[in-house]
Amino acid sequence: LRAQCSQRLPSPRMDLRHVPATREKGWYLALMAPNLKGPNYAWLDPSRLYCHPQGLQDCVDDLLQPFQGDPIDMVAGIDAMGFILGAAAAAVLRKGFLAIRKAGHLCVQTLAQPYTDYSGREKVMEVRTDAISPGLRVLLVDQWVETGGTMRAAIQLVERLGGVVAGRGWARPRPAGVAAVCIEDSEGGRWIREHYKCAHCVPPSLQPRFDRHQ
Repeated sequence: LRAQCSQRLPSPRMDLRHVPATREKGWYLALMAPNLKGPNYAWLDPSRLYCHPQGLQDCVDDLLQPFQGDPIDMVAGIDAMGFILGAAAAAVLRKGFLAIRKAGHLCVQTLAQPYTDYSGREKVMEVRTDAISPGLRVLLVDQWVETGGTMRAAIQLVERLGGVVAGRGWARPRPAGVAAVCIEDSEGGRWIREHYKCAHCVPPSLQPRFDRHQ
């Protein structure tokens, strides 16, 4: 991945004008930047991808492609980087956007859900209670699913309020589901894949490298 990145981005600054002649699924993954600050940070920084206009557009298109024709009532993005892709997806779908926040930021009535994030830290997530009504079909979007704890907490919040996140057992058309740039092959990632309709951007040939954080 780093070699691909260096080939497409020959200078330290990003070339926002460069678009490959053939845009295969996931070509924009090479725009992401590796961790340069050590183990206290995520192994990869996807935010550079969002600065590239065609890269961002193709990423969102790939995330939404599996849900074409599915009934979606609302897109929900997970604090904080899920807000970027979630809001972009909502704009493309012409649907409303709901922010699922880390606890302590919402000044209205909320529902809370404790969880353990990818770094092993105990946290609490919350969502406003007036946005999700029973049967509302929600597409959940986050930047990354590593251990699956954060996404699973968001699913629990939506379902506790009566919302629907599509499971594999649903008859077509399935309502909404889960989308992220990458869903790693962790225990939590596999559980989400097994129980919910999912979309991600990593081609099968690159998935093992992403699972190994290479």
